[in-house]
Amino acid sequence: MSHGFGPGFRGSTAESGAQEPSNGKKERMTLEEKAKRIVRALDQAFPEARVTLNFRNPLELLIATILSAQCTDQRVNEVTPSLFKKYRKAEEYVRVPLGELEEDIRPTGFFRNKAKNIQACCRELVARYGGEVPRTLEELTALPGVGRKTANVVLGNAFGIPGIVVDTHVARISRLLGLTREKDPVKIEFALMPLIPQRHWTRFSLQLIALGRSLCPARSPRCPSCPLRPFCDYALNHTGAAGKEKKKNL
Repeated sequence: MSHGFGPGFRGSTAESGAQEPSNGKKERMTLEEKAKRIVRALDQAFPEARVTLNFRNPLELLIATILSAQCTDQRVNEVTPSLFKKYRKAEEYVRVPLGELEEDIRPTGFFRNKAKNIQACCRELVARYGGEVPRTLEELTALPGVGRKTANVVLGNAFGIPGIVVDTHVARISRLLGLTREKDPVKIEFALMPLIPQRHWTRFSLQLIALGRSLCPARSPRCPSCPLRPFCDYALNHTGAAGKEKKKNL
């Protein structure tokens, strides 16, 4: 599912990244103030951003997120209807021959490694949690094949427990905005946590992903149309007075 501009998208705002006080001198806003303005702009532009993987319960979202590694959500959504009809419980993923599971998920790519991770993960779910998906980051990341990104996807979208999901869009755009200079996903997550109110963590991640898919793709960012342009270090440094972008892959 493509977010496009999302319901309520209103284009770029008139606010500036710098304040103009009465003495005519510009003052640089703090990182915390910039983050607040970014959150407000994202809420206005992408009020209904949501996870694009199709699921009906925590187990389905966990499996779908594992499958989404190096694969589009659209392709995963093409595979999961028959997969979720065939496997309804964690123990069913464990009982099936590995080769059969590999064939079931082959279209998602890297299917051998993903099938091993799914079986190992579900084996732990059955042994330790009675087949249920746990509700804490520590428990989820202890499962085979589950990192912080996958855990935060499940916590935020299946259980309503806030978490910042750092995928390629979130990592790239956070750096472009100047919210962090880190490149490691875990370090980016920890850099963003004190800047973004906890209640916004899940929504903020989904909104940046929507922005990355619609207005800020790596190869052709549409800076003049972006609602975050007034607060974006990249846009301010790489667009001319008329708003024209200097061509450069992000």
